[in-house]
Amino acid sequence: MKIVIVDDDRFITASLKTILQSDPEIEIAAVGASGEEAIELYSKHRPDILLTDIRMGALSGLQAAETIIKQFPDARVLLLTTFSDDEYIVAALRIGARGYIIKQDAEAIAPALKAVMSNQSVFGGEIAVKLPSFLNGGAAGGLKGYDLNERELEIIESVAAGMNNKEIADALFLSEGTVRNYLSVILEKLSLRDRTQLAVFYYQNR
Repeated sequence: MKIVIVDDDRFITASLKTILQSDPEIEIAAVGASGEEAIELYSKHRPDILLTDIRMGALSGLQAAETIIKQFPDARVLLLTTFSDDEYIVAALRIGARGYIIKQDAEAIAPALKAVMSNQSVFGGEIAVKLPSFLNGGAAGGLKGYDLNERELEIIESVAAGMNNKEIADALFLSEGTVRNYLSVILEKLSLRDRTQLAVFYYQNR
């Protein structure tokens, strides 16, 4: 997997490069030090994953990630920071980032990259426990106002609970292919990008 690392702390980028290069599955395509460089390097190298800090100078990692995801809808962005403030977590989810982990949890970074590469969304432990509480703080308009049938609601609830397609299929006695088809229809119906945004939608509207 090819990744680009961006952090305005050169020591952090050097450390991450050293740590991650020891994994034979990971190739470091480039490193940068600003939001502007994140956009430039992503466009140039088209990495499998962009690993970027959130707080950086004039253009933050969040702003850079949002720009990149708008231009490249399939972009995988994993946000890295020393902060676990709710506002950053919510923003990361809403722009379609694939994950948000704390820098201090260095041992979790390579596994997180591999999980993101497998199209999973990842969150550091201390962040994951916060998800239900802060998402419940959204405007709860209820799910009944949307054109969703009972089976679609069951699948949305399962996604929000963190279940993968196989687990959903087993729980609902469906094939994985049928679950994938349902998810495609649900995402299109709700104008959402991926299952992370679907989980946000569920907690904000249940």
